[in-house]
Amino acid sequence: MHDEAASHYIDMIDQTTLGHRFIKNHFNRAPRAGWQIDPFGHSAVQAYLLGAELGFDSVHFARIDYQDREKRKVDKSLEVVWRGSKTFGSSSQIFANAFPRHYSPPDGFSFEAFGDGLEAPVQDNPLLFDYDVEQRVNDFIAAALTQANVTRTNHIMWTMGDDFQYQYAESWFKQMDKLIHYVNKDGRMNALYSTPSIYTDAKNAADESWPLKTDDYFPYADSPNAYWTGYYTSRPALKRYIRMLSGYYLAARQLEFLGVGKFTGISTFSLGDALGIAQHHDAVSGTSKQHTTNDYAKRLAIGATEAQAVINSALSCITSSSGNQYGAPNLKLNQCQLLNISFCPSTEEDIPKKQSLVVVAYNPLGWSRTEVIRIPVNHSNFVIQDSEGNIIEGQYIAMDNSTINLRNFYTKAYLGVSPKQGPMYWLLFQVSVPPLGWNTYFISKMALKGESGNGYISVIESPLNETIEVGPGNLKMSFSVMSGQLQRMFNSKTGADVPMQQSYLWYGSSQGDVDSTTGSNAYIFVPNGSIPHDVARSVPLKVIRGPLVDEVHQQFSPWIYQVTRLYKDKEHAEVEFTIGPIPSDDGIGKEVIARMTTNMATDKVFYTDSNGRDFLKRVRDYREDWNLTVAQPVAGNYYPITLGAFIMDKKSEFSVLVDCAVGGASIKDGEVELMLHRRILYDNGGPVDTLNETVCTEDKCEGLSVRGSYYMSINQLGTGALWRRTTGQEVYSPLLLAFTKENMEDWKTSHSLKATSMSSNYSLPLNVALITLQELDDGSVLLRLAHLYEAGEHAEYSTMAQVELKKIFSGKMIKEIKETNLSANQEKWEMRRLKWTVEGENGEEPSPIRGDPINNSTLIVELGPMEIRTFLLKF
Repeated sequence: MHDEAASHYIDMIDQTTLGHRFIKNHFNRAPRAGWQIDPFGHSAVQAYLLGAELGFDSVHFARIDYQDREKRKVDKSLEVVWRGSKTFGSSSQIFANAFPRHYSPPDGFSFEAFGDGLEAPVQDNPLLFDYDVEQRVNDFIAAALTQANVTRTNHIMWTMGDDFQYQYAESWFKQMDKLIHYVNKDGRMNALYSTPSIYTDAKNAADESWPLKTDDYFPYADSPNAYWTGYYTSRPALKRYIRMLSGYYLAARQLEFLGVGKFTGISTFSLGDALGIAQHHDAVSGTSKQHTTNDYAKRLAIGATEAQAVINSALSCITSSSGNQYGAPNLKLNQCQLLNISFCPSTEEDIPKKQSLVVVAYNPLGWSRTEVIRIPVNHSNFVIQDSEGNIIEGQYIAMDNSTINLRNFYTKAYLGVSPKQGPMYWLLFQVSVPPLGWNTYFISKMALKGESGNGYISVIESPLNETIEVGPGNLKMSFSVMSGQLQRMFNSKTGADVPMQQSYLWYGSSQGDVDSTTGSNAYIFVPNGSIPHDVARSVPLKVIRGPLVDEVHQQFSPWIYQVTRLYKDKEHAEVEFTIGPIPSDDGIGKEVIARMTTNMATDKVFYTDSNGRDFLKRVRDYREDWNLTVAQPVAGNYYPITLGAFIMDKKSEFSVLVDCAVGGASIKDGEVELMLHRRILYDNGGPVDTLNETVCTEDKCEGLSVRGSYYMSINQLGTGALWRRTTGQEVYSPLLLAFTKENMEDWKTSHSLKATSMSSNYSLPLNVALITLQELDDGSVLLRLAHLYEAGEHAEYSTMAQVELKKIFSGKMIKEIKETNLSANQEKWEMRRLKWTVEGENGEEPSPIRGDPINNSTLIVELGPMEIRTFLLKF
């Protein structure tokens, strides 16, 4: 069972595909039911995408809010028709079965074997004094009637088991056999072994109408003071590692198909397998024990190392001008997995005489992109050339102490060795890369034939006024020189202008008490008060300007450092944070947030994404399905954020995108807060270890530090979707950089410097993403295309899109194409959907826009809003 809060929809699809194809290959079966009994809340994307679009008829789960469950018991609405998509409506609905209690059997009917015998065996030997068949049958019928009174139709489901049970399965089946025999012999009820699909068919066959569910099941609480919203952020380093490798895996599979094929002795399978395991609802959620978390990370690292070999080999193949695609490549290229903390030997080490540093940038997106990349270097006398020989501008920024300290400690912790003296500068330069293609850049240490170096060395600016304005492009930010705090964001091109403050705060972690019984733990967020503590009210400020980017460095505390970057050609601010080690000397656990405060009148409303796909409306202190009693005004208003969140008023939109899963809220109008890190010092009743992550070298242990980024943009009302969707894709799929050192002229004569794997001058529409391009073991190719916009989300892009497969696969002949369901375990035409009657519905509903079946002649794929189409191709 994958998690439904912290998982990205592409990871959910990949994991499900891996499992479904295994079942298909080994058992020739296609599952019809989703069994999500234990995730801590349930997403709209799970309902319609990882449910209906798979061909499922039903999804079954145990965990819904305790208030929601009690209300649903009263009106018999535990089982509903769930329409998780506003865009697709009834065309992607699914029957959802929420259990009336936990996923264990009714009291008295657990048959686990312990050292001293069974818990509650059925004694059917009449010669023994404890013979109890009649009593057990009566108890069975009473429990069944109790459940029948809160559900509809004459069919009920009992889940017979629980966590860590069936260690001796025979004990269960012997007792269940007895119960079924004697209950059926009694005649008042019929008991049988069943499956979720059989149960769903029986419900569907009954002449019954069902309640309608249209949003999701977040947040989840199992008691008034136990909101399971802490895990949205728990173990942020693991969450970011998984997200980073998710985008890496997408690019690696593309290159595996384009460059090396599946039969060269190396593959991306290990990374896909590790990422699939990491989607577990106690993995990416951050709720596993530390040694289990270490195992997840180890599997991911092994998979990443093997995928790196695939990428290096593939890039060597496809950039070679010899045209020998599957020949043995000259493996020269290297990558830098620790680039975010400035550790990259390929760029730091001296460039030999007569050679250049060769940088190959690969773009996994289906459209062209221009980005500023940054690499660590030890000098400032480089000349940068593009693939056409043009000298391009570079910008040098001195390495900050926060990065130097991270690098020194974590390279020793990760690699076991102390690095040499760290680099002096970040070298920044702009690259332009075609869709599904690459471009090459050359960095030379000395001037070329009389040319002088072309770098701009940024210096710290000394402000002269009370307010300082930064931003080399359209987007500007102003900061108070006195307090060091952000005051305003405005865009000179669009006219968007929002007064804003940005700060860091922390909630103290509750240890629990007699009334609440549970404090904060890996799952649950319980602050010890509704007002968080300011980290700092006055912040030292450094401003660094340059032709490509302006940077604002802020030291909020010894354990929080922030760099805000405004790029010349970007309409957003990139905020890089470094948090940790979170201090623990005061004995108080801390849950650290970044809060953006505006003057926008938002009327309690904000929007968060569902697994990186749809955006859902959230209303503070409100639930659509029941009258909410608010016991935890902070934790009860937190929601999972996988892609981003935004607020709006009658004039403006303010949007934030994240680089990994976090928890977020809008506790007051005009605010957005993101929980970025947690350190909890006590167990507080949680079933896993205390969430007190530490990192050790040989002679030192300290609390975990995390570095990540979020992205902020302001837009006029109704125009923010384009930025959220386009930039969201760029954040998920960053440029892939590979390095080597070679004589520039020799490289140019033996390699293709710039190319796309698609037809020249072709790119995907801006509302379509290529989310899977993967060669399978049988030689077929799995292709998925996703429309990025919801119906009505954007005037121009919430429309039908067309993709020309002949141009995507330029130079290849598609011999066969089959459209399949989402997990590619059955052809599209084989999918059969049960029909359900919804209470009070008159049958009138606009039909969603969906693409027509693919034309085998033109090979043009149509995609309506939010549509994902999956194909198996043979070349």
